[in-house]
Amino acid sequence: MRETSGGTVFARYPRGAALLAVAMIVVAPSALAARGDRTATTEPAKAAPVVRNTVDELKQLMDAQQLTELRTTYNGNYGASLLFNANTLTYYVALFQEKNFWRVIKTDAVDNAERVYRTFAQQSEQLAQVYIDTTRLEAGKRYTERLVAYNEERLRTLQQEMEQQQAQSAQVSAALQQAQQQAVSLSTDVQSTNSQLDALQRRIQILQAKQGNPELSLPKPDAAAAPAAASDGR
Repeated sequence: MRETSGGTVFARYPRGAALLAVAMIVVAPSALAARGDRTATTEPAKAAPVVRNTVDELKQLMDAQQLTELRTTYNGNYGASLLFNANTLTYYVALFQEKNFWRVIKTDAVDNAERVYRTFAQQSEQLAQVYIDTTRLEAGKRYTERLVAYNEERLRTLQQEMEQQQAQSAQVSAALQQAQQQAVSLSTDVQSTNSQLDALQRRIQILQAKQGNPELSLPKPDAAAAPAAASDGR
């Protein structure tokens, strides 16, 4: 038979046991609270990094500087690396492009690691061939474009020089033509002046000849007066 008093249930136990049960009920909340406080003050343990695959494992080991680089081959922007973890005697072989890992193989056997490394190195060479060809073609294209630009500039320069030469030739031709016209005009003027000079010199010579003649130049008799004088004599 159970009796209920004030919300507390007492079972049929001896009086001492009942008192002990009451004390436990009273003390239990305090103990649970103190236990909860200790649990709350305890710092939570840090979660270990989750390793999803071999690539993530390799990156974590590299960040922790726990790997030794044994071999690395570069072909263009591709490459292969053989890495060794001295703590676990484990090899990691990686095929990568720049800083991106494409494939990572983990092995404990050195022969297998070397074989995979050689395979990845050959694959990096094949993968890089397109990159190398593209790099060479782009360089050839840029070089050709520079040559085209240089030749275009050279052509413009030559055309400008030719135009300047033609303009200068036209100026020289016009100057020569003008000089020739001036020469013809001067020649005509000289001939006219020479003719005028010759005429003046002839007149001077005549005047000088007359001036140097010692004979007195008398006026000739008048023809009308001569018959009148003859009639007066009769």
